[in-house]
Amino acid sequence: MNFATTIGRLRLIALFEGISFLVILFISMPMKYLLGITSISYAVGLAHGLLFVMYILTLIQAHSTYMWGMKRTFWLLVASVVPFGTFVADKKILRPAQITMDK
Repeated sequence: MNFATTIGRLRLIALFEGISFLVILFISMPMKYLLGITSISYAVGLAHGLLFVMYILTLIQAHSTYMWGMKRTFWLLVASVVPFGTFVADKKILRPAQITMDK
């Protein structure tokens, strides 16, 4: 993964955003509502929120830089709100796009 490019940064941020979303869903929220431990929800929620904003801003930058159509950008946006979506988007959309642009 080449982090010097916009698409490389988008892939990296998507990875961390996806992980943080899964941590919220499967660790933080059960701990909060089943065990009453709220401190982790705040920290993970804050990190996820920042990663989500970074993902959206980098997606807008990639859309502009690579002249992506609205369809691709839309599906990448949808992927950010669906569990495991960013991982699927990386495999189906982002990785092939980066390989094509690196040639």
